[in-house]
Amino acid sequence: MKVIAFQGEPGAYSESAIYQFFGNNTKAKPLRDFRDVFESVCTGEADFGVVPVENSLEGSVTQNYDLFLNYDLKVCGEVIVKVEHCLIVNPGTVLADIEVVYSHPQALAQCRTFLEEFGRELIPTYDTAGSVKMLKEKGLLNAAAIASERAANIYGMHILARDIADNPENYTRFFVLSTEDSPPTGRDKTSIIFSAKHEPGSLYKALGVFASRNINLTKIESRPTKKTAWEYNFYLDFEGHRTEANCVKALKALEKHAIFIKILGSYQKAKNTNA
Repeated sequence: MKVIAFQGEPGAYSESAIYQFFGNNTKAKPLRDFRDVFESVCTGEADFGVVPVENSLEGSVTQNYDLFLNYDLKVCGEVIVKVEHCLIVNPGTVLADIEVVYSHPQALAQCRTFLEEFGRELIPTYDTAGSVKMLKEKGLLNAAAIASERAANIYGMHILARDIADNPENYTRFFVLSTEDSPPTGRDKTSIIFSAKHEPGSLYKALGVFASRNINLTKIESRPTKKTAWEYNFYLDFEGHRTEANCVKALKALEKHAIFIKILGSYQKAKNTNA
């Protein structure tokens, strides 16, 4: 049975991503921090790891993009999970009893309209399902948590409201971490990190190596290098497998315009995405 590491508690959306990608015949390994997930795969304590990299409403999970610079791991897959937030309480608690709401900062942000109308104190925590677990363990009757229906079921809690996110089109994209990426499938994407040379037109020329070869870019984002002020690394996803001839040529051409390139891996596109 494969061991798959994730950040959070049982019932977290990351755990749902594991079962969606690998099936139920796996052992999900809950860990406190994202760094622990990377470390667990590197040391062999876990066969794979699953980490969120972006949400359709709130954007990228920048901490995980930054961690790719510190660990020599590959992206071997992606999975997209539909996020359906619920307001969860201990049995016996009603809306009028609630004074505070706990959840992960992104979950609180995704339910901004509902929470502003609700008008209670908001307290960020490290995990959605972890918030539910905390309510259960402490027996809090004046608090609620925002998490998945699955989390409520796991901890024997009560759901007061469903689908409370501002936008029903709420999805989170996860990367599957491994020591190796995946072989070509004919429906692949590749993720890389690069830093352009500090000269006029360098980024334009860097992106041009893909355009000139008719390679479609599906994502580009900049992140500070954290070494020199106002210098950036670019995170890029493009269609195709890194071993395909056209992609090999593009990556080779990119070397002329970049001072740093790291190939994160090639992997089959998630089944429920057109990107």
